[in-house]
Amino acid sequence: MRGIGKITLLHTFRGFAQHITKLPPPRVHNHHQYCSGSSSTTPMEVEVKLRLPDSSSHQKLTRLLSPFCTKTLLQENIFFDTPTSHLSSNQTALRLRFYNSSPHCILALKSKPQLSSGISRVEEHEEPIDPSIARAAVAEPWRLLSLSDSRLMERVKEEFGVTGLVCLGGFRNVRNVFDWNGLKLEVDETDYGFGTSYEIECESEQPDRAKGMIEEFLKGNGIGYSYSEVSKFAVFRSGKLPQ
Repeated sequence: MRGIGKITLLHTFRGFAQHITKLPPPRVHNHHQYCSGSSSTTPMEVEVKLRLPDSSSHQKLTRLLSPFCTKTLLQENIFFDTPTSHLSSNQTALRLRFYNSSPHCILALKSKPQLSSGISRVEEHEEPIDPSIARAAVAEPWRLLSLSDSRLMERVKEEFGVTGLVCLGGFRNVRNVFDWNGLKLEVDETDYGFGTSYEIECESEQPDRAKGMIEEFLKGNGIGYSYSEVSKFAVFRSGKLPQ
């Protein structure tokens, strides 16, 4: 990570933590598709995902959208898998998400991702978790499997047959959230350690319509973009930024 991207990221993490608002509970995707799971239905998260080429494009976009900004979230994402990568081989990611300067943490299981023409569909199961337990699990992953009241971890054990976990590490993300024209735009600056990427996400009941609105805005303001082709987790695991 070099140049203005590094400066922007570190400045945001160190200088703006006080602007974080009270965080919402895990999202309930009442309006999305649902997929049949082993014991219950699993909500399908549907999002528009557009990649920005560089930090200057990111800064221009966030500047234009600044009147619509509702909050800034400083996220730390940590992933887990079995020693034999059983979850990854089954197109599944197990993640802890911490929010800096907030006693808040979310445990998530994402499965069967599909990403085409800038629209992502993935099965998503989320639960809140005590941050102190979550932090302990980063050093001792077995603690996640010992959670007695977690339906998500019961699913990990029963559906995927997981008996042991290892921590894969993860990445940090600065997420600016904007309420724009009836859409909730999430503009991300993601520090992987080996580089920084920039992305727009927008969860929507009508992803094609939302994508069209965002694309029109970007083109009208001379901001370059492309359709995201891989998830952040896939980028993290590859060890290199998409070309």
